Amino acid sequence: MTSSRNIAARAGRWSARHRKTAVFGWLGFVVLAIVLGSLVQRAEITRAEGDVGPTAQAQRILDAHGWKDPASEMVLVQRRQGATSDAASAALTDLVDTLGRTANVTNVASPLSGAPLTSADGRSALVTFDIAGNADDADGKIDPILDAVAGVGDRHPTVRVEEFGGASSDAALNDALDSDFQRAEYLAIPITLAVLLLTFGAVVAALLPLVFALTAFIGALGLLTFASQIWHVNATAQTVMLLIGLAVGVDYSLFYLKREREERARGAGALDALDIAAATSGRSVLISGLTVIVAMAGIFLTGSAVFTGIGLATILVVACSVVGSLTVLPATMAWLGDHIEWGRIPFLHRGSARPSRVWSVVLGFVLRRPVIAAVVAGGTLVALAVPAIGLHLRNEGIQDLPQDLPIIQTYNRIAEAFPGGSSPAEVVVEARSVATPEMQAAIGELRSRALGTGDMNEPIDVRTTDDGQVAVVSVPLVGDGEEQRSVDALHELERIVDDTVGSVDGATAVVTGETAGSVAFRGLLAERTPWVFAFVLVLAFGLLLVSFRSLVVAVTAIVLNLLSVAAAYGTLVLVFQEGWGGSLIGLQNTGAIVTWIPLMLFVILFGLSMDYHVFILSRIREGHDRGLSTRDAIRHGITSSAGVVTSAAIIMVFVFGTFVTLSTTNMKQIGLGLAVAVLLDATVVRALLLPAVMQLLGERNWYLPRWLNWLPTLSHETVPAPSVEIPRPRVDEPLVLTRD
Repeated sequence: MTSSRNIAARAGRWSARHRKTAVFGWLGFVVLAIVLGSLVQRAEITRAEGDVGPTAQAQRILDAHGWKDPASEMVLVQRRQGATSDAASAALTDLVDTLGRTANVTNVASPLSGAPLTSADGRSALVTFDIAGNADDADGKIDPILDAVAGVGDRHPTVRVEEFGGASSDAALNDALDSDFQRAEYLAIPITLAVLLLTFGAVVAALLPLVFALTAFIGALGLLTFASQIWHVNATAQTVMLLIGLAVGVDYSLFYLKREREERARGAGALDALDIAAATSGRSVLISGLTVIVAMAGIFLTGSAVFTGIGLATILVVACSVVGSLTVLPATMAWLGDHIEWGRIPFLHRGSARPSRVWSVVLGFVLRRPVIAAVVAGGTLVALAVPAIGLHLRNEGIQDLPQDLPIIQTYNRIAEAFPGGSSPAEVVVEARSVATPEMQAAIGELRSRALGTGDMNEPIDVRTTDDGQVAVVSVPLVGDGEEQRSVDALHELERIVDDTVGSVDGATAVVTGETAGSVAFRGLLAERTPWVFAFVLVLAFGLLLVSFRSLVVAVTAIVLNLLSVAAAYGTLVLVFQEGWGGSLIGLQNTGAIVTWIPLMLFVILFGLSMDYHVFILSRIREGHDRGLSTRDAIRHGITSSAGVVTSAAIIMVFVFGTFVTLSTTNMKQIGLGLAVAVLLDATVVRALLLPAVMQLLGERNWYLPRWLNWLPTLSHETVPAPSVEIPRPRVDEPLVLTRD
């Protein structure tokens, strides 16, 4: 019998014997999670939580003084080709009058009121205004304002009248991105189902992993909404949660179901087949899931609220997938019995215990020529990884959004006519009073020195809090906010601030804004990333060491995973920085990788790649524990797992690949990086490099120093002894849910 230490085996055996309790317990959990989540709205990360460094300090100052940050909007009035200045003046006057009559529009400023809002070439003008109330409430007030501005444009067709701001861009982008994600979901689910149909050849068997993955995601989503009341999250967390949840949920159930069918094909009874699947694939799922959770926990070390939310979401969905695969999955399989073969598709073979002939041929060459295989496979990964040396990071900016959206085109036109005006730096000054002559003189000096650099522009705007103790000075910077000249201008502004308002006795001055936030975020990642890497590597190594009681196996796994991640980095550089092949799949050369992508790829890939590694190593260890030589154990492990690993990899590649179809650069990059890494991991690494390295090492694979003999001995792919059979309904019998 399976060792009592094998939690997966005990859970699977109990669930198979208590089917109704396990199935309805799982459904009850999902419903309860949904109910708990529906009681409250998902708590989003606040601006203060999302900011880091000086930007977070500035936000705390503003919050402490009751700063009401209204949603600011601007309207571009620009002469089209052939339009007269009189036509532009008429449109400008009409716009100001219209805004004055529109509900929730306050603080209108324009060239008509003397504001310096005319472009250098005189062809463009800006009209700025605030939406009444807080910025958080602006989404519900923006539509009538957009309609009013559009009406002005319709009345003056020779003049371009276009609005841009926080609320208007949020409305436009949310609509576009929501349809993007819906398209990705509509692509991912049918593709996953198609691969599962090809794998199992039966509709019910194919639907089971997909339904399981979706219920695990739904349950985890409810938990996330409830947990967000303590740990706030953003929308990206839910997107990553779906991405990972679908991948691991399908994979875990695929491993389990394939092993059960394999044992049935060998002649095992229903209970014995489920016991073996629980003790073997279930154990692999448990180790793999723990590794993913450990890897994602490392992201908490960044100290970033955004990353914390993503890590929390991923941990919840993986934990739900692991628990479900160890309980409700074997219970459902025991309940369905032979009905799991319902909907057999003609000409598609049923999974069997026969090894893949293709992989047998490939493996035969690898085992005969391990040095050549290791050099070719390792050389391929190293060659792909080398471009990562030139990895250039950049925070997300407007250039990473769909450039064909009208709102983005409006932004670009404003940025061209008024450099830096659409996302200015802000100087937050706190003092006993910002109205003193000394402070007013310092603010005036800041303005004149900033304009004198040539890297900062009008309009420089000054606003104060109601208590008169905080002033916010907006200073447009040259560039798009992310390029180097914008960063240089920011540093120059910081020096000017220190010499002017920062030198006033008792005053505190902090520079914030999008550019300052980007610089602070990059600095945070540069400081914390090595700690995250070390945390993940050390804990993953420890898990593997305990699981396989082999120092060599643990070290090999870490090295191979690092090679996969490095190859994914190099591929991203080739496609997104160098432009190799990007046009073939609709990608643009952005010249940089989004700052958070490498760290996120590392923690996700390091966890997910363990799916295949643990599964294959467990099969190899099974053969070795049965007395096979290392060579024969490798052959047994690779050939017996090749089919399920290939199917799982195809599903992951397609799921991740659908994110390449999204419009935003960050989703394209993470989707391509994950898809390439999984593809390489399941082919070059697991099918070529892993068996070649293990063949070269021979019996040294299982080396464990004597001083580590205290490690617990955990059971591996052992076959339980025959036991009492669970009645398994035939396909031609009605499906009846029996009492536990």
